[in-house]
Amino acid sequence: MALTRLKLEDGWTFRQSDGSSAEDWLPVRAVPSQVHLDLLANDKIADPMIDLNELSVRWIAEKDWIYRAQFKKPTKLETQEAVITDLIFEGLDTFATVRLNGNEILKSDNMFLSHRVDISSLLDNENVLEITFDSAMLRGRQLVEEHSHEHTFYVRQTEVSRVPVRKAQYNWGWDWGPILMTAGPWRPVYLEQYVSRIDDVWTHCEVSEDLKACSGHVFAKVAGAGSKPVTLSLSLNGTSVWEKECLADSDGLAAADLHIENPELWYPFGYGSQTRYELRASLASSDRKSKLIGFRRSELIQEKDEFGKSFYFRINGHDVFAGGSCWIPADSFLSQITAERYYDWMKLMVEGNQHMLRIWGGGIYEDDALFNACDELGILVWHDFQFACASYPTYPSYLQSVELEARQNLRRLRSHPSIVIWAGNNEDYQVQERYHLDYDYEGDKDPQSWLKTSFPARYTYEYLLPKIVKEEDPFMVYHPSSPWGDGKPTTDATVGDIHQWNIWHGAMNRYQETYMLSGRFVSEFGMEAYPHLKTIRHMIQDPEQQYPGSMMMDFRNKAIDHERRMVAYVAENFQVKYDLESYTHLTQVVQAETMLFAYKSWRREWGRPGARKCGGVLVWQLNDCWPTMSWAVVDYFLIKKPAFYAIANALKPLAVGIARTYHEWTAGHSDPTLPYRDTKFDLWVVSSRPESVKVQVTVRLISIRSGEILDHHLNEEITAQANSTTEILKDHIVVAGDPKLRDTARPFDLAKYDPYVIHAVMKIGDEVISTDTSWPQPLKYLSFANRDVKFKALSPTKLCVSAARPVKGLVFQETGAEKFSDNGFDLVPGEDKIVNIEGIRLESLSYTYIGAPQGSMAVSLSA
Repeated sequence: MALTRLKLEDGWTFRQSDGSSAEDWLPVRAVPSQVHLDLLANDKIADPMIDLNELSVRWIAEKDWIYRAQFKKPTKLETQEAVITDLIFEGLDTFATVRLNGNEILKSDNMFLSHRVDISSLLDNENVLEITFDSAMLRGRQLVEEHSHEHTFYVRQTEVSRVPVRKAQYNWGWDWGPILMTAGPWRPVYLEQYVSRIDDVWTHCEVSEDLKACSGHVFAKVAGAGSKPVTLSLSLNGTSVWEKECLADSDGLAAADLHIENPELWYPFGYGSQTRYELRASLASSDRKSKLIGFRRSELIQEKDEFGKSFYFRINGHDVFAGGSCWIPADSFLSQITAERYYDWMKLMVEGNQHMLRIWGGGIYEDDALFNACDELGILVWHDFQFACASYPTYPSYLQSVELEARQNLRRLRSHPSIVIWAGNNEDYQVQERYHLDYDYEGDKDPQSWLKTSFPARYTYEYLLPKIVKEEDPFMVYHPSSPWGDGKPTTDATVGDIHQWNIWHGAMNRYQETYMLSGRFVSEFGMEAYPHLKTIRHMIQDPEQQYPGSMMMDFRNKAIDHERRMVAYVAENFQVKYDLESYTHLTQVVQAETMLFAYKSWRREWGRPGARKCGGVLVWQLNDCWPTMSWAVVDYFLIKKPAFYAIANALKPLAVGIARTYHEWTAGHSDPTLPYRDTKFDLWVVSSRPESVKVQVTVRLISIRSGEILDHHLNEEITAQANSTTEILKDHIVVAGDPKLRDTARPFDLAKYDPYVIHAVMKIGDEVISTDTSWPQPLKYLSFANRDVKFKALSPTKLCVSAARPVKGLVFQETGAEKFSDNGFDLVPGEDKIVNIEGIRLESLSYTYIGAPQGSMAVSLSA
């Protein structure tokens, strides 16, 4: 008989474990859930996402909680065979003791595990299920104390109690998120009845180098009575392409060889189709399990070259520049993230021309809904194992839990073609460096000896996890850490990946210096910005606190030294206005400028085959877990900051770039006039297209004061080389307007100088493919008066924007209800900017730009 499943989602109650009366039990919204959400639904706490309310709910972290459900005994299946009833927990957060009718049936101490318990012999007609969740924070402190004699628990960002606990590490707070220690059945709970069932079906297959064949094995795992025949099949668009019947062995494993000629392959978006086959295992009429899988040849290319050792991805023979983002959990309360919300996030990746998402090691092994979206949309995924910013222990029970965690999640996720790399952790080798922990990469190759050092987690990252990956997903790429490169210092820019935090953190380099800060693969970098005003006014609802630097604004930003760092970047580059609207805009333009400088200069280093100096750039970060100001380029409510659009423009399949010579302007005795005197610039085109293409590139020099075109400098047809960077001009010297004003032998007269932008336009035929504008730096030295910005409606959803003089950082206020084709852009005279806008009436828009006469203005449509 067919398997039946009953979700246990309704009728739950919960209470604090030290409650004693019937009145202490409160209704649960629905399972999956977490305790903060249920307390909030019962009006027992204020919303932790608002004002200072996070502080008022921290007591929850040190309490134990009980969840209870009652259910009737399921109707027995109509069969003469023995029926098994399982209770399945897809995720318990985190120290959980489960009792059924008073009998203890499960103890779990790992949030990342799922559990299946045979309860056939324990069922009554009426059943009571209770789950007690112990405080993860208190248990973590106990574990630190218990194991302190054998391990030193070094930790960054949070208190040390998180390190021995297998729970989402960001729950202890991070420099972008609150301290919200969750507990509860955070993933679904359900009953299953069956005689026999398919536990899993999967493949271990490799696409040949010439892409003409796919060979390997198909497996199915069977549970339950008897050794019944299993039918394994593969189909494409409803048409069978392969089928085989086989028997499971004594361990329930069925296996068959697979060989497909000329398979249809899965590609990242923009490189080909996202073809997926349906893989199915069937047990007669008892059960069937199917999943969509994709075949692709995925390689991480690490070859010695003139720059050191490369680090880039090759998918189905195509070198792919992995421009994209890092991902943190999309909510502080994971149980409320819907599949639709995951899909909306992933659609933004495609909209932003971002090909890779890196799932960070301090969150969770993400939900299948995220990977289903990535598979469908063609997004490459880099997934960290869940370790971050600490020196983790290796005592036996801990390693056993880690191994089970790794195997379970690899088995759950190995069929997703979007996942192309697993990394052992996030920044744990930086912890090793900071605290001078033992690490002899070249000299000590004995994994057992690593367990006896002050850095025993090397055993986990360089022995245990790669071994498990090889066994569970043999053609998957494994990388020991992010960042990491052949055991060299994590800042080594010649090998592996780097986290480039000398912008914002560290040396606080100016964003104009990004061209000096690249690596073989930049897997983290970032710049903070405020979210849009609607989000600010939602998260801080006290009007008297809605100003930069207020108590609530400071509390909301969790980054260390956030205000001094943010104001330094704003003040170095812009004339500072400190009202909320103006300062919000300035922080957003700083972030967008950082993204523009970084992505275009590092993508320029994509170079050519055999000389890929930089293989990818992943901004920290795409998203937020609560409404806040952070490094996110899209906020908690999926409202895009201008930085999102800057990245999208820099990552177009064909993009033109301009760079002026960088000169410091505030370092000691530096000459702040040099950016005005120096007229050199570089011009290039970078392409991800598989074929060379003819493009028309035009360069104009335009007066910032008057809007006059000072020089039609270039108008040439260029061949943009296939999947390469095409250098057009290098250190090219121009003289615009009066050449005497560029004469370094003459005294510099700022009043007479006419500063200009260098504006490049790339076209194919009459279609504008890409533009870039280079401004003299810093922008605060320039006057942006009298820009004369005009708006004209071309249709109810199409707006033409123009200006008489160059405009920097025009930003329309977004609320999340509307969709813009571009935002936060520059304007130059003679070039109309066409913006497609959906979800709002054009006359309802408000906007601002650098130097605007007031914080924001309403759009006035001309006839």
